Amino acid sequence: MKRKASAVWQGGLQDGKGSISTDSGVLEDTQYSFSTRFENGIGTNPEELIAAAHAGCFSMALSAELGKAGIKPERIGTTATVTLDKAGAGFAITAVHLDVTVKIPGGDKAAFDKATADAKAGCPVSKVLNATITMDAKLES
Repeated sequence: MKRKASAVWQGGLQDGKGSISTDSGVLEDTQYSFSTRFENGIGTNPEELIAAAHAGCFSMALSAELGKAGIKPERIGTTATVTLDKAGAGFAITAVHLDVTVKIPGGDKAAFDKATADAKAGCPVSKVLNATITMDAKLES
């Protein structure tokens, strides 16, 4: 399976602008720029997209892990916070923190803890990131 996305950048780093598109059409010429990445401009940025990808991937991986334990969650909510730090002459994504809340009526805490740990380690986006990944996982009954 292969998925594609494309980006176009025009101009210099601080005064330029870019757009990101995906083959699915979900993102189509979505604006990004220096200000959307390092300030509070309107648009997206690569780190926000990585956070969205990680939150989505983790949620699906957790659903799969819970399924292996015979548990069907009612709801999985994940927020991923990506940290971009200065590293040498450039920048690096150094950390991702996952805040997870899962609603499982009558949920088994031990099975939940194992599933969240396995999902964190097994999520394909977790595997591709060269960053410290931390997590706070909360079980709601």
